[in-house]
Amino acid sequence: MKEQLKVLYVDDDLINRKLLAKILHKNPAIYEALEAKDGQEALEILNKNRDVNFVLLDIIMPRLDGIATLEAMRKDPRFKDIPVVVLSTDDTQKTRAIEAGANDFINKPIKESDLNEKIEKYSL
Repeated sequence: MKEQLKVLYVDDDLINRKLLAKILHKNPAIYEALEAKDGQEALEILNKNRDVNFVLLDIIMPRLDGIATLEAMRKDPRFKDIPVVVLSTDDTQKTRAIEAGANDFINKPIKESDLNEKIEKYSL
């Protein structure tokens, strides 16, 4: 049986966070979903919630962007193995995200089927 997921989704845009919340709450593999408005808040949430086992991460955000957040996660032994799927409207960010340690990439606007496919793929 697959492990139940506690997902952290990070996006500075309220509408995108609402969309992600709606999709995530419908997915039976997810028992809890936490949200952050930027990378700084995401790292604070990860420090308080050591059982987060999947992250959806926007790239372009204030305070701490997605690439810097990802780099910080990959340097920390507690978070280096958590699957991270990057979300962006900017397809040119894909290479940077993968080089920084992202497992995968989804173009915005996010389609429910694409997101659920990535969740299935990385929640083995």
